[in-house]
Amino acid sequence: MLSQALLRLASAVSRRRMKLLLGVALLAYVASVWGNLVNMRSIQENGELRIESKIEEIVEPLREKIRDLEKSFTQKYPPVKFLSEKDRKRILITGGAGFVGSHLADKLMMDGHEVTVVDNFFTGRKRNVEHWIGHENFELINHDVVEPLYIEVDQIYHLASPASPPNYMYNPIKTLKTNTIGTLNMLGLAKRVGARLLLASTSEVYGDPEVHPQSEDYWGHVNPIGPRACYDEGKRVAETMCYAYMKQEGVEVRVARIFNTFGPRMHMNDGRVVSNFILQALQGEPLTVYGSGSQTRAFQYVSDLVNGLVALMNSNVSSPVNLGNPEEHTILEFAQLIKNLVGSGSEIQFLSEAQDDPQKRKPDIKKAKLMLGWEPVQVPLEEGLNKAIHYFRKELEYQANNQYIPKPKPARIKKGRMRHS
Repeated sequence: MLSQALLRLASAVSRRRMKLLLGVALLAYVASVWGNLVNMRSIQENGELRIESKIEEIVEPLREKIRDLEKSFTQKYPPVKFLSEKDRKRILITGGAGFVGSHLADKLMMDGHEVTVVDNFFTGRKRNVEHWIGHENFELINHDVVEPLYIEVDQIYHLASPASPPNYMYNPIKTLKTNTIGTLNMLGLAKRVGARLLLASTSEVYGDPEVHPQSEDYWGHVNPIGPRACYDEGKRVAETMCYAYMKQEGVEVRVARIFNTFGPRMHMNDGRVVSNFILQALQGEPLTVYGSGSQTRAFQYVSDLVNGLVALMNSNVSSPVNLGNPEEHTILEFAQLIKNLVGSGSEIQFLSEAQDDPQKRKPDIKKAKLMLGWEPVQVPLEEGLNKAIHYFRKELEYQANNQYIPKPKPARIKKGRMRHS
């Protein structure tokens, strides 16, 4: 009896143990399955996150492009005056993406006219007029005036030509072609469509003057075979062409003899006095003065010049008119002034004088005052220089971010090839 009871007890204990073991095994299995499920979900979530991040990388540039397109459709232009059909003119500006041309385009656009800018971008830049691109009154054409142009216009401002010594000396034949063939093409266009043409001539037509100050009836003192002749004589013959077309074909012409001008949108490394000095002062380099620095120049701010050009175009004055600032400064004084305004510790370095560099340059503007009611008094010299310095400082920051630092260009001549006679 006792043995049977013991057997039953052992059997009951073993069954409980078996149940317990089975329960533990079942729990272990459930825990394992749950762990696997959790791991699988974690892997799935990580995979989904990686896929989402990849999609985001691809989609973000597309979103940027869409935002840019939205901006272009809702672009804010500078304020433009409304003109009636009879007052609104169709105006062509050759060289309109350049320094002076782009400021002229701004004024004419804001005055409410329809403006077409033509430029081959040799020295002009699209950045100078990009704020007008897309406006219904504005058109930009990539074109070289050496080739004929066929459009309908009421006025032509012919500014196309490299104007700084390094640029016009770099390719003197191209400079001559632009000022001769280009001017002939624009005069031909003016004749065909009955437009009035304003030629942007230059104080360089006076050469190294023997008369001071220079008035419009002075014929000049120019070296016809010197390094500057391609520009000096190119502009002189352009003036001759204008008056030939006026006398023979009845074309309405205006001629502006422009003296030294400065302001924003000047090329930083174009080799002119203002851009060289500001660039050197901002970069802490020596300010290079060619010769003794006693040469004189008269500088006007670009907005004053633009007002003079528009006044001349809309006047009845067909003979040449000087547009410049009669306030004369030596190059050395100018270097010192820019150095002080920038707050630079740069030294002034004297180099050998450039060939045919004019010793004196000062306009007589009695004619402009009397016949146009114009003089360059709106922007004082120091105020204009501070604006130019601010612009150049921003340009340096922009170009530093693009790994390009401009250097001032000395006036030099492109070497020609030897030819056998």
